[in-house]
Amino acid sequence: MMIRPERHAVSDGREMNGESKDMVMNSALYREFLAEREEILRHKWIESEKVGYDIGFERALLDWIVKHRSNWRRSRKQSSS
Repeated sequence: MMIRPERHAVSDGREMNGESKDMVMNSALYREFLAEREEILRHKWIESEKVGYDIGFERALLDWIVKHRSNWRRSRKQSSS
């Protein structure tokens, strides 16, 4: 029996092997994406609690970008220096 390396689909339909996936998941860009996504989800929860219903990810994303993204990035950049 032949063992094939683990593969993962990427957006253009190609597959990514385990090594490529590890490289992406350990990249600084991906870590920044995850941190930003976590802040957006936190913002979504807070704003949804304020209005009493789920505002949805898209609304939370746009609101967070307009109101908080630049300060959040500046703060992260200062804390990493």
